[in-house]
Amino acid sequence: MRTAEASSSWFQRYLLPGFAFKAVVIGGGYATGRELAEFFLPSGPRGGLAAMLLAMLLWSIVCMATFLFARAHGARDYLSFFRALLGRGWIVFEIAYLIFVVLILAVFGAAAGEIGTALTGLPPLSGTLALLVAIAAFAMFGNASVERLFKYVSFLLYGVYFLFVVLAFTRFGERIAAGFASDAPATANWALGGIAYASYNIVGAVVILPVLRHLRSDRDAVVAGAIAGPLAILPAVLFFTCMVAFYPAIGAQTLPSDFLLRQMNLPWFHLLFQLMIFAALLESGTGAVHAINERIAKAWLAARGAALSPRARLLIAVVLLAVCMLLADRIGLVALIAKGYRLLAILFLLVYVVPLLTFGVARLRRRPAITEELP
Repeated sequence: MRTAEASSSWFQRYLLPGFAFKAVVIGGGYATGRELAEFFLPSGPRGGLAAMLLAMLLWSIVCMATFLFARAHGARDYLSFFRALLGRGWIVFEIAYLIFVVLILAVFGAAAGEIGTALTGLPPLSGTLALLVAIAAFAMFGNASVERLFKYVSFLLYGVYFLFVVLAFTRFGERIAAGFASDAPATANWALGGIAYASYNIVGAVVILPVLRHLRSDRDAVVAGAIAGPLAILPAVLFFTCMVAFYPAIGAQTLPSDFLLRQMNLPWFHLLFQLMIFAALLESGTGAVHAINERIAKAWLAARGAALSPRARLLIAVVLLAVCMLLADRIGLVALIAKGYRLLAILFLLVYVVPLLTFGVARLRRRPAITEELP
């Protein structure tokens, strides 16, 4: 009988993990440009690009180690992964991850609300509720539904970002060139910005463990992990390049994407880009909720001997989303990112990245490479 891994395509083995990782990373702040303004613009145009490349390198390294460790221990959800990595200390990551989910879903709800208001003039709650319903619908049907979402939204996202750059250079290319030409030397904290940004986002590598079921060998894990970093950072680099045209004033904008689109004065593309951002919020939120569903599904199977039903997945998603997104009505998007994300960066460095790259890698080196499909 052929295993699931043996029947996997090259897309599922090499590109799907990177697309899934990008889906978790892009989120509300990256897609709208808010995170880029928070972590990279303070270092200047060239310093910001250097920080992005550093973040990309860190992502690829940690993704490769994560994928190898998960494959070695047969971990297809974050609970299994951290029980293997931290033993009884797995609960520390669970607490940190729940804080992360509450924060990012609140951010996504706030971003969706602002996008809805910008497009339709309706109250922000309408955009937040639309995102809630869409995430719950995709999370309801498990792995196959989520993987299709990652695939098709990725094609839309890369296409729209490419068109965005073309139009930006057509409309204000001289300003972009001038922004890079007049940049002062990169400030000393550019590396700190790259490390901080990479650290809290790197949790995406364990959020997407369910899609690693397609990997056939350790080589697949290494290739998929190496590709994940560039796939995740490419849209950010393109977007940041366009933001430089209005540096430094654009750093004060709540939605830098909306600011740039108004400068282009192309209503049709403004609508397309905002719809793409909503799709990015959808895939990011779905990835976070799906990880929790998979964690609960494993516990449910162990306790009840039955799979978690689509109805149960839907109920979990709706309750989680409703609780988290209520924060969006009380705290602004900028405040959420500025106050919450740096704490998460420290948490994930301590409970995930440092243990994985020290004794996790040491344990990997002591065991034979897995070159055949896992049953």
